[in-house]
Amino acid sequence: MGAMSVSDSVRLALPAEAVDLARIQRRVWSQSDALASAVQATAADEATRAWHDAIVRPPLAHFRVLVAIGEAGIVGFAVTGPSGDPDAEATTGSIGEFIVDPAQRGKGHGSRLLNAAVDTLRTDGYLVATMWVPATDDALREFLVASGWGTDGAHQEVGVDDEGTHLKLVRLHTDIGLEPGQARSI
Repeated sequence: MGAMSVSDSVRLALPAEAVDLARIQRRVWSQSDALASAVQATAADEATRAWHDAIVRPPLAHFRVLVAIGEAGIVGFAVTGPSGDPDAEATTGSIGEFIVDPAQRGKGHGSRLLNAAVDTLRTDGYLVATMWVPATDDALREFLVASGWGTDGAHQEVGVDDEGTHLKLVRLHTDIGLEPGQARSI
């Protein structure tokens, strides 16, 4: 991995960046057999509007859209907020989207984005972070496991289009209640 440039950072998304989020999401989803139909069913301007609304009028107080910045501009994004899972505790946060542009992977953007998302959840008072990952996305699952995440046995299927296409998901989680290096009291 090369030296980190000044542009390599993560911050809250700005409204004008909604078009970049929609573009990256559509590019990544188009590469997935299960999600490609969802991309076809959603117009680009509709996706941009949805991201703009998520940034300027978040649905919940702890809902955040983070962007990873690289030399190419916006290279990835993550969405954090409270977990909506029925078995979640009030102290369980979630990373609802985690996408890095395929052309920008392997440059540290994913690690910075994941760390920033976890820090955001921790700052918002969450003690556990969860993320639903497509069962077929071995690369993302391996990345998360290498970062200290693990599966918790939960899985689900979600519909992604009107034709009945489903996507199988597995849930990963990690304890974020302690700052790195803090000792756990017994």
